[in-house]
Amino acid sequence: MGEQARQLSRERVLRAAVEIADGRGLGALTMRSLAAELNAKAMSLYYYVRNKDELLDALVDRVFAEIELPEVGGDWRAEVRRRSLSARAVLARHPWALALVETRTNPGPATLRHNDAMLGVLRAGGFSLRMTAHAYAIVDAYVYGFVLQEASLPFDGADSADAVAGSIMEGFVPGDYPHLVEFATQHVQQPGYHFGGQFEFGLDLILDALAAHTSATRPQ
Repeated sequence: MGEQARQLSRERVLRAAVEIADGRGLGALTMRSLAAELNAKAMSLYYYVRNKDELLDALVDRVFAEIELPEVGGDWRAEVRRRSLSARAVLARHPWALALVETRTNPGPATLRHNDAMLGVLRAGGFSLRMTAHAYAIVDAYVYGFVLQEASLPFDGADSADAVAGSIMEGFVPGDYPHLVEFATQHVQQPGYHFGGQFEFGLDLILDALAAHTSATRPQ
């Protein structure tokens, strides 16, 4: 057994698994590839994770541990906003995680703390149980959907967006798509445009709507 294998720990195993998934994608993560990354025998990993399912559950929990917890008792809008910004950043950092976070059925302690805190913030903010369910689902659908859309775009910055828009317009016959041309030339290709800049605007619209609805339905 090599020196690295003798120094294995669950933390090292999980950290290496995250590095593989971040660098090569979730499909590249196997017990064999993980063992190779750690310079260990595959069988030695089963002392720290019983199987691939347990490994994936643990990875999801590590992702949730990176997301800032909202503080129960604080201003619900500010706390949900802060948590959502953090969730977007974490999920963008680990793009493979989106395929896992809603599919695992054995949540770990960080995942449970996260969900409990979100529910607690909304309930303390005056949301009924029904509205808490609505709010949590809507906010997460927006965050997850935005991260997925952003990761799927054929560009990753303002300059790339400008180039893609210009390339698409090269095939346009003048006058065929006037609204697309207007949008591309007067918005996308303008200095400062960045697709990610839409995130906070959309999040604030959702939070404003939830705040207005909760205020309107709260007993006087």
